[in-house]
Amino acid sequence: MTDFSVRRATAADTRIVARHRAEMFSDIGSLTSPLHDQLVAETITYLEKAIPSGEYVGWLAAPSGRPGEIVAGAGVQIRTVLPHPLAAGGVSMVAHGRQGIVINVFTEKAWRGKGAARRLMVEVMEWARASGLETLVLHAAVDGRHLYETLGFVPTNEMRYQGLLGADDR
Repeated sequence: MTDFSVRRATAADTRIVARHRAEMFSDIGSLTSPLHDQLVAETITYLEKAIPSGEYVGWLAAPSGRPGEIVAGAGVQIRTVLPHPLAAGGVSMVAHGRQGIVINVFTEKAWRGKGAARRLMVEVMEWARASGLETLVLHAAVDGRHLYETLGFVPTNEMRYQGLLGADDR
């Protein structure tokens, strides 16, 4: 395992986070080349507002001693959901809706399997606990499932509608 330094992403990092997001979707086969640049541009626009407001919190990893060489990233989008039952760690309660969705977990191909994603996810989870999030969710790519399961994430019953919603608006 390589040693990585991790820092919080700032508004100055929007281009790298946006590129990571596009590459992540390309890697899992859900982003075609014609949409790549549009996704990057629209992600930059979103992040320029969401990072300063705290709606998006991100982290970037670099090999120790090389802080300018960003090789991986991860983020959390904060959202509010309706109160819901929550059973975790032997405790049952009603969660009041402060939830984080882990997004943009990406490692450059040459750095995969060296511990960057694990290091980032540990940072995400520590931050989530300290920030008072009640639940933390994510959508796992096949290649990431093992990592997430070793960190305590479990599959749920979520389903996703595959049709277009709001197609008249596009």
